[in-house]
Amino acid sequence: MISISGVDITPYIKPYKIYLQDLDSDSSVRNVKGEMMRDRIAVKRKIELDFGPLRSNEIKKILGCVSGVFFNVTYDDPLDGRLSRKMYCGDRSAALYDSKKGLWMGLKFNLIER
Repeated sequence: MISISGVDITPYIKPYKIYLQDLDSDSSVRNVKGEMMRDRIAVKRKIELDFGPLRSNEIKKILGCVSGVFFNVTYDDPLDGRLSRKMYCGDRSAALYDSKKGLWMGLKFNLIER
């Protein structure tokens, strides 16, 4: 299950991918021996979402959920189980499939932890 600002989007998504991303400080470098001298400052999550066919009202609802600068996302995480995180949305893309029926295909975007 995944919800954005309390709205369950699970019925609309294909299986999603979770990325655990290490963020290092500027002082993380390799020394003269080639060994990594690492200063990890955080581990952040990125969720890659891909949607099936959507009606106009459904895509509008989903895009409305991610229109804020930051928003709360609750999801199942492979490492920590059920999590809630403050996130923001990357670029969004979709293709109009059938304008007469108001059907959209291929909505995709990433949710990135603040």
